[in-house]
Amino acid sequence: MTKVKLCGLFRDEDIGYVNIIKPDYTGFVFWDKSRRNLTKEKAREFKEKIDTDIKVAGVFVDADITFVADLYKEKIIDYAQLHGAEDDEYINELRAVAQGIVIVKSFMTDDESIKKASVSVADYIIFDPGKGDGMTFEWERLKGFKRDYFLAGGLNSDNVRKAIDTLDPYAVDVSSGIETDGIKDFEKMKAFTECVRKG
Repeated sequence: MTKVKLCGLFRDEDIGYVNIIKPDYTGFVFWDKSRRNLTKEKAREFKEKIDTDIKVAGVFVDADITFVADLYKEKIIDYAQLHGAEDDEYINELRAVAQGIVIVKSFMTDDESIKKASVSVADYIIFDPGKGDGMTFEWERLKGFKRDYFLAGGLNSDNVRKAIDTLDPYAVDVSSGIETDGIKDFEKMKAFTECVRKG
């Protein structure tokens, strides 16, 4: 069954929501250009409150490797999701200093990017045409892609079932699609998760 990731938690209420809904994954954003950006201290506080069955991603854009590694070593995040220009060298270096870390690397959805994704040294791929801004794309582009991947970009409870039926991704990842006026919406989070799992 396709796994669920509800990403971009940034309020105390959001933690309560995911503990009720119990997605497989959630995510903390560590990028100062994002309105969902968290400090290390806030993220630590949140992680201590989250159900231990829910894996927490740290979402980064060209972050300092030491910063990412420290968050992992201090058990504030369970894995790293990279959304910048990080290459295989960066990924290998991160693995060297954060033993055992699982790494998900983001790629765009043009032909060249899909080809690069197929040979990336990352553990998983995430296909996302934007940076949490809810842009969608032609899902058919990914038909036949051989690796496990997270599907993101413009997903919501109205279209996620169609996306899964079209592609059967390892996981679906949503942030803006479960918000109302920029704030996480419990009913949207619940509806999205139910749509994924009813299949």
